[in-house]
Amino acid sequence: MGVKRIGVIGGSGLYEMADLKDVKSVKIETPFGDPSDEYILGILNNREMVFLPRHGKGHRMMPTEINFRANIYGMKKLGVECIISISAVGSMKEEIAPGHIVVPDQFFDMTKKRVSTFFGNGIVGHVTFADPVCPDLCNILYQAGLESGAEMHKGGLYLCIEGPQFSTRGESLIYRKWGVDVIGMTNVTEAKLSREAEICYATIALATDYDCWHEAEEDVTVEAILEVIRKNVTTAQKIIKNAVLKIDIEKICTCKNALQNAILTSKEVIPDKTRKDLELLIGKYL
Repeated sequence: MGVKRIGVIGGSGLYEMADLKDVKSVKIETPFGDPSDEYILGILNNREMVFLPRHGKGHRMMPTEINFRANIYGMKKLGVECIISISAVGSMKEEIAPGHIVVPDQFFDMTKKRVSTFFGNGIVGHVTFADPVCPDLCNILYQAGLESGAEMHKGGLYLCIEGPQFSTRGESLIYRKWGVDVIGMTNVTEAKLSREAEICYATIALATDYDCWHEAEEDVTVEAILEVIRKNVTTAQKIIKNAVLKIDIEKICTCKNALQNAILTSKEVIPDKTRKDLELLIGKYL
């Protein structure tokens, strides 16, 4: 059986596409509180889609304020089996010019205030995260990007900072020495929780600027980022449309079994409330 529902996390403009049919909004309750907004359900190229504006409609939430657990749990509750994340990033390399798109295959987590696991409260689990994105989904997104006419870069290291401030010039120059490819504020937390939820996850990273390391370019501003994003929304929509046609394949990745050997806690000592809260995620292993 192939993938049933495909999730997309990104800006609200992503689901405003003419080919999306039978559109409706649903509010999802989770044990972890409210997701960023209502989920948008629809049909695209005969595939069931679930969209969620990461920062809420109108971009109301800072990266740190996003309820990542609720967002991913809600996707799981709606039957989503793979998530395409669309995210604006700063480029840390000359060859990744503003307007280019990166499909990163690694993350470096420098966040400080996030809850990035479903575990705790009486249950311990350690998922494998050496390869933090689904390789199958990454390949699909890269090919879909090429077919959409985008300037694509396959693979790369996404550095995730807490924000909401952009980097200092000193930080940016140090990150460059580390070999970082792009910098953002959201995706690593989504990737960690998606792995625990056994959902395939991959990122389409839209390079909007050169952060502040590039001496020949102006320092990053919100106005400049929004202008590039506006231009890239149409491209991102094209990539999504092309990708969903390719995702109708047998899942051969290991994402769907990520928790198989991850839970260390003895079943008999897991608190009832924790067991109930995580039933959707770990029920098949208990």
